[in-house]
Amino acid sequence: MNKKSNAIALLCMGLFLSGTVLAASIPRGIPGRNSTAAALSQKRPVLTQDSIDLGAYDPHGDFGEPSQSKIEHLFLPWEDVDLSTLALADDYARARGRSLMITIEPWSWSPDWRVSDQELLRSILGGERDENMAQVCSTAATLKSPIIIRWGQEMDETDNQFSWSHWRGEDFKAAYRRMVNVCRAHIKTAKFVWSPKGNEGLEAFYPGNDVVDIVGLSVFGYQKYDQGTTGRDNSFSERLTPGYERVKGYGKPIMVAELGYAGDASYVASWATSVAMRHPEFPALAAVVYFNDREIYAWPGGYGRPDWRVIRETTN
Repeated sequence: MNKKSNAIALLCMGLFLSGTVLAASIPRGIPGRNSTAAALSQKRPVLTQDSIDLGAYDPHGDFGEPSQSKIEHLFLPWEDVDLSTLALADDYARARGRSLMITIEPWSWSPDWRVSDQELLRSILGGERDENMAQVCSTAATLKSPIIIRWGQEMDETDNQFSWSHWRGEDFKAAYRRMVNVCRAHIKTAKFVWSPKGNEGLEAFYPGNDVVDIVGLSVFGYQKYDQGTTGRDNSFSERLTPGYERVKGYGKPIMVAELGYAGDASYVASWATSVAMRHPEFPALAAVVYFNDREIYAWPGGYGRPDWRVIRETTN
């Protein structure tokens, strides 16, 4: 899924920071702000002393308290972006004792400026895009937070919006390996996430143990979709299991790099209490990273645009 809900409205000099500008400059939950009041929806993942790490992609600043997240997630394209603003994200994360996970999307966020799927692949394998990756990684090397790099996510989801999700497995592997090697020339301490959605056949895209530190998956629970496709509610464990089983053999720590859930109070409560638990059936699961925004594209089959936000805005 191409998850950029509200991204255009919140672009800052071409870079969509994960809540950095908003959370740093606008107090949250003040009644009357823009004629709205923030209302808790009981969707925030439940944390205990035994929880795995929780992170968040958080453009609204709903995870602003230091204890609410250990990983600050942001997305950026590698074209048409002011990388100097990464320092703001670094300051925000470091002040809260967080790692900074940067999902690098190898294209422009403007559809009018994108090249074809195959032209993008050719330019990457031919070295023409090395500089794009080098600029991001050399900038990341100047930051003080621990850095996690996630490049070309959900490459196994062929019905989505991503150019790189239409490449053959061998081509994606070659592109991923090249980009990790370019990045490593500039930053020595970053960890690299290979992040399929979790679909059948993902193994065709695995680029090798030497260029993967963490395996990421995407897990979303949408009650309306569950009921329409399976006739019942699905749990977090049910949704995670297929992808987890497909990647556990790589022997890497596993994170849910994009997580969200939406439904009635009972459905939400079940997911909220489960996602950060230590599950014996998922011993390699080390972290979940909540996607705290609404989908910009409707789900197929007439299921609309789920809203994953842990806090909903209600009009006065």
